[in-house]
Amino acid sequence: MNPDWYAAWREEASEQLNAKNARLQNDFRLGSWPRYDYDLKAGKLLFSEEGVVKVVTEIQIAGSTSAKAGNWLWAWANSNLPEELLSDAKLVRSFGEENGIDELAQPYVTDMSNDLEALGWELAGAMVQICNALGAYRSPRGEGGGLYLIFKNISWAN
Repeated sequence: MNPDWYAAWREEASEQLNAKNARLQNDFRLGSWPRYDYDLKAGKLLFSEEGVVKVVTEIQIAGSTSAKAGNWLWAWANSNLPEELLSDAKLVRSFGEENGIDELAQPYVTDMSNDLEALGWELAGAMVQICNALGAYRSPRGEGGGLYLIFKNISWAN
């Protein structure tokens, strides 16, 4: 069970994420760089062109979707991820626990609509909202899911 206000809140968070990501696309050409690399040890996501880094972001990990499992796994519940990139995901879990929102407080969220990518974006949007992040990025994974990252800051490379 979720509180009555949660569905509208989540929808609003999704709309705000779309607006934030559109702004990042305009300001930093996100989505148009030919290459990106993430360095989970440094907590950075780098966008580059012809071997030259153009945009640098500091990230936190929201979670991941798995086509095979048909679900979302929150980053705080994934023991394979570096601890220092999970503090925002842990804030989401606390928010979920304090407000009685199961899908924010439980490790897995099962996709009822069979649209895993939409589920991933919506939950990343909830995290962007709770943690006042700048936007989010989805890195495709080999088995059909995605790794969702949120931006803590972003700048042009020097």
